[in-house]
Amino acid sequence: MLLEVNDLNVFYGAIHALQGVSFTLDEGEVVTLIGANGAGKSTTLRTISGLLRSRTGYVRFRGQDISTMPAEQIVRLGISQVPEGRKIFAPLTVRENLDMGAYTRTDGTEIQASMQRVFASFPRLKERINQLGGTLSGGEQQMLAMGRALMSRPKLLLLDEPSMGLSPILTEEIFRIIKEINSQGTTILLVEQNALMALSVANRAYVLETGSIVLQGSAAEVRDNPQVRNAYLGVG
Repeated sequence: MLLEVNDLNVFYGAIHALQGVSFTLDEGEVVTLIGANGAGKSTTLRTISGLLRSRTGYVRFRGQDISTMPAEQIVRLGISQVPEGRKIFAPLTVRENLDMGAYTRTDGTEIQASMQRVFASFPRLKERINQLGGTLSGGEQQMLAMGRALMSRPKLLLLDEPSMGLSPILTEEIFRIIKEINSQGTTILLVEQNALMALSVANRAYVLETGSIVLQGSAAEVRDNPQVRNAYLGVG
């Protein structure tokens, strides 16, 4: 087991955002968390990343409890997050943004090799290597955010709403790249509003409602569930 999340209870002030959330990821999987806005999906990723703390339970990565570790140490262990809204460094160039993704590393030759692998997945970034991040299109900024996360050589990649604000064509491209990244050996935990796309690339899925997991199963089982089809897929 790569990741074990057990009994997370996270609060924003008096708001009980996560209520006993538990799930697992095995190495090599794509697992998706789906649910409405405010269900607790992003809060779950931020808790795994060390940006939020749970009052109970634990998060274990490769058997090691990371529940109280600082976020930087969690990145060093092999977990990297692509945040909702991309949050690239707008005043920095594409190259400088990618370099920031490797800030925990000191292996210069391997860092350059990682950058070439990013360019192989995202050729448009190579074309714009000296362009300021803030001048890129929305799709290019998403590619840059994903490339920056990959520069840390994560074993587990946390993706938060990668298709947000993108056209259907760009969404298709981003999800093709997600499958490619996974096929190269990176485990992925995916939060995505477009449930149909998420389920098309995932092995397994968990459904969150108001801070609790209400359904889990293989991606096919969750996709075919009548409540999921009605609530999240737009079909009866």
